[in-house]
Amino acid sequence: MEVALTPIDFARRARRLYGNREAVVDGDLRFTYAEFLERCDRWSAALQGLGVGQGDRVAYIAPNTHAHLEAYYAVPQIGAVLVPINYRLLPEDFEYIINHCGATVVCVHSDYLDAVDGIRAALGGVRHFVALEGEGEGWLDYETTLAAAGPDFAPVVIDENDLLTINYTSGTTARPKGVMITHRNAYINVLGTLAQHHLGPNDRYLWTLPMFHANGWTFTWINTARGMAHVCLRQVEPPLIFQLIREESITMFCAAPTVLISIANAPAEVRGDAPRGVRLFTAGAPPAAATIELVERELGWELTHVYGLTETAPLIAFCEPQPAHRNLPLDELAKIKSRQGVELVSSGELRVVDEDGGEVPWDGETLGEITVQGNVVMKGYYNDPEATDAAIRDGWFHSGDAAVVHEDGFVEIRDRFKDVIISGGENISSVEVEGCLLRHPAVQEAAVVGMPHEKWGESPHAFIILRDGATASEDEMKLHVRDSLAHFKTPQWVSFVDELPKTATGKVQKFVLRDGKSSISRQ
Repeated sequence: MEVALTPIDFARRARRLYGNREAVVDGDLRFTYAEFLERCDRWSAALQGLGVGQGDRVAYIAPNTHAHLEAYYAVPQIGAVLVPINYRLLPEDFEYIINHCGATVVCVHSDYLDAVDGIRAALGGVRHFVALEGEGEGWLDYETTLAAAGPDFAPVVIDENDLLTINYTSGTTARPKGVMITHRNAYINVLGTLAQHHLGPNDRYLWTLPMFHANGWTFTWINTARGMAHVCLRQVEPPLIFQLIREESITMFCAAPTVLISIANAPAEVRGDAPRGVRLFTAGAPPAAATIELVERELGWELTHVYGLTETAPLIAFCEPQPAHRNLPLDELAKIKSRQGVELVSSGELRVVDEDGGEVPWDGETLGEITVQGNVVMKGYYNDPEATDAAIRDGWFHSGDAAVVHEDGFVEIRDRFKDVIISGGENISSVEVEGCLLRHPAVQEAAVVGMPHEKWGESPHAFIILRDGATASEDEMKLHVRDSLAHFKTPQWVSFVDELPKTATGKVQKFVLRDGKSSISRQ
């Protein structure tokens, strides 16, 4: 009676139970689950008609649209492998990823047709180019091709350990690596998330998080599993976010801390009468307690901090509320919510270990590396055995995140190991200094990196974005940190900037700041 664990089984259930419920909203387009899943079936049949077979790779370059969402069902249910690509990468990155994964079909949104046309001659393995929107010479039209196909595709037998997706890392310091996620990986992540965060058919999800980012933290399948509405968002703009939250009765969304900052700092005329009680996940970078407090106090939203990596399908930790937290003041609760929390119920074992592989004491002080083993760990990096062996050692995936464990078992990331600042032999957490700076009323965003120092080896350099209309001096920022943290953690330098270099998922690119490659303007 065993059947393969695969997230596409959630589509079968949704078709039976939620067929008449609204499934997808994309601008003026609205599809019920019956309509949405029939479109997925038609695209599966169309792909088979284009020669796509089991194990073939189909790449997508697209924002959060209905056509992109359809790929998460249409591609894997014929046994093919979906490759969602970060659309904010450069054309040469597109070229590398498409060739590296061996994609035979590439599906592209209209905004990126020209970029792909510019590298088409170098994509010798691609047999078909599909325009999801827009048109161009040599491009198949998605809607026309889908409409011409029947809803009956040739079924295939799927093993739960087959590849579901290949998700490429951002490649900020080297070539992007293709993370191989299996059907089982994603299925277990969905169940674990739903076990610790209740969602139901009356919930409506806003796609503020890019679908390409670790498969939208598997909400591409979570929402369908619970019969929720997917409300597509093509551009992350606070006015549009608040408009959709109001007009579409949004109850849930996910966002990186930098997106939360832009939302929480939106002026009153943009917020309007935004409903309270909206729930959201944040991850991608450790959120400052000040950001959490701002979201919950100003907007009345319920924020849950989750933690994971693309390599872990992605969630492995969940900052779940404890009975002891109920009566804490919001500022104290926000500090706890800024921690990564405890291992997700289904994701496997999470340990913070020292250099010898021993678990660190639960004292909130001893630094170690987050490691994990279990059901959600990737199959490996595609066509990269050396990188796979470096990341998975002795049966454990090594995250590269430096963390402590508090006496209640809650994990708290202090930094990426590569971002820990060693000044005069003392370790300084850039995350801790950033969190302190964000408590200053004039500061909207902050990033801290280590810079060379003649005496101390390196010292903290703070890059700060001020709130609109706010002013502050370098000395004021230094004094603010000195009054709250040990003196050696005070930034040696402070630069006021208009923007910070970020990845498409909102992570600050600290290597750009360290290397001085940023073109950001300084006030």
